[in-house]
Amino acid sequence: MSKYLSTTGLVFLAVLLLVINLFAGIFFKSSRLDLTDNQLYTLSPGTENILSELQEPITLRLYFSEKYFTGIPAITTYGQRVKDLLDEYVSLSKGNLKLIIADPEPFSDTEDQAVQYGLQGVPIDASGSQAYFGLVGSNSTDDEEVIAFLQPDKEESLEYDITRMVYQLSNPKRGIVGIISGLPMATGASNPMVAPGSSQDWFMLTQLKENYDVRTLETSIEKIPEDIDVLMLIHPKSLTDNALFAIDQYVLSGGRLLAFIDPFSEADQPMTDPTNPMAAMQQSRSSELSKLLSAWGIEFASDKVVGDRLNAQRVQAQSGGRVQAVDYVAWLSLNNDNFSADDFVARDLQQIGMATTGFFSKKADSNIDFVPLIETSAEAMAYNSMQFQFGANPAALLRSYQSGGQKLTLAARISGELDSAFPEGLESATAIENPLAKSVDRANIIVVADTDMLEDKHWVTLQNFFGNRIAVPRANNDVFVMNAIENLSGSNDLISLRSRSKSARPFTKVAALKQAAEQRFRDKEKALQSELQQTENKLAELQRNRDGVSNMILSAEQKQEILKFREQQVETRKELRNVQHELIKSVESLGTTLKVLNIILLPLLVILAAILVSVIRARRLKHAVS
Repeated sequence: MSKYLSTTGLVFLAVLLLVINLFAGIFFKSSRLDLTDNQLYTLSPGTENILSELQEPITLRLYFSEKYFTGIPAITTYGQRVKDLLDEYVSLSKGNLKLIIADPEPFSDTEDQAVQYGLQGVPIDASGSQAYFGLVGSNSTDDEEVIAFLQPDKEESLEYDITRMVYQLSNPKRGIVGIISGLPMATGASNPMVAPGSSQDWFMLTQLKENYDVRTLETSIEKIPEDIDVLMLIHPKSLTDNALFAIDQYVLSGGRLLAFIDPFSEADQPMTDPTNPMAAMQQSRSSELSKLLSAWGIEFASDKVVGDRLNAQRVQAQSGGRVQAVDYVAWLSLNNDNFSADDFVARDLQQIGMATTGFFSKKADSNIDFVPLIETSAEAMAYNSMQFQFGANPAALLRSYQSGGQKLTLAARISGELDSAFPEGLESATAIENPLAKSVDRANIIVVADTDMLEDKHWVTLQNFFGNRIAVPRANNDVFVMNAIENLSGSNDLISLRSRSKSARPFTKVAALKQAAEQRFRDKEKALQSELQQTENKLAELQRNRDGVSNMILSAEQKQEILKFREQQVETRKELRNVQHELIKSVESLGTTLKVLNIILLPLLVILAAILVSVIRARRLKHAVS
């Protein structure tokens, strides 16, 4: 009877599990439990807020040639990851987000759609067939956003890219950038190399105008217009107190600021006085914003210029009476190692060009969040800016170079609650009513300690092609600026997003075990190699000891020794091969053991535990009935 009850209980349990799974699949399809270590399938609060505020329907179309990527496990696995994440977006959108998954078969209408949207095809065979893995978003007014190919190596930015797409479609208005500049970015002067009527703006400004509505604001402005999405402050000099107060209040009220500040702006060319040529050279080329920066918790040494030998540009300079190539430590060519891997503004940059840049730091008593975006190497040092006032000597700077032993921050993201630089207000500022003493929300600022990076000569080569300017970028300076403005012009929720972890995680424990096993065998291999070397040395010595006539005749003792050493040499080589084979087998065995543990043993333990629980419950039920 007891055996019958146990069997019946197990059958009942199996049927119950099947019914529960069917019931959950029908009624709880949208419910999810994320048990991954890094919460890979849990969206960030910023994404959840953006999805909850959607006011119009948005359609996402995922084009995924799944069967054609079966031979590439990395893309197949990532494809499922993307699908699961998009399902999570749909479930949190309150019906405002629609997901369509399409399989673009070669030469089909669906493939034609993918091509029309500009998705990037991948050749899959010699016939010219293409496979696709891209995402297209559209809103009710037919605005479109496209990710041409979802690359697995950019998985950390997957949520940010999708959320940005949704945000852009829900807020399609063209952004407005206000610029207060102390540099001649828009010259308007004539140039025979440029077609009549075309602009001679710095190419950075040209790029901005192609992507945003750009407004030039006066340095004496008394209030920043409320519709400005991002304020660009470039080499502020001689700003009136009213202008400083206007910038302060704009930031405290939630406005976004991208500030380029410089201890020695090479692009700042003071007006010359024919009667006193030296006066122009003696004029300061430093930005003036210390009043605001200090109040906001940021330190900037306006009289210090950064030098970094490890990132120095190589230039032709006069040295020792002749022209030769010299590392100019004040002109920097920065690469991936200098950029933040966790912030979307800087993470995909390859190279940035800067010149006579300064550096920032966080004040000791400040509560702001200070996140470096671009840093020097740990070998950087600070020069006095006066060394550049009358023309720097690259060779002399190099000779006097001494490592400072720490990284210096060249660009940073600042966020948090800020205090006003004018806590008592400003009596003359009549354009602003009810001035703020503190920020109403978390402020968002990006500061860059260089203005020269915006000038053409430090990042782009311009050529004239039948009256048109053709740009050939040498660095990603424009990408950094566009990333910063795009990021700042979004909502606080979008700005708050950070990189997520990869779903494909390395088996660190396996690697450690393999390394330990390899080390044991490598030690043995090293000993055998040493023994083999000694044997071969002895054999060579016996051969060298023969001289004269006896050189051709070996004694019985010598023959015996040589035979012995050769046998030992063969045996050692054989043992060495066995050690190498044993190493390979050991590593493979370790991998097999771990697979068995994960695939068979652990699930079996779970099943046995379930059976044990059901048996115990059945016995308790039997005792209760009896």
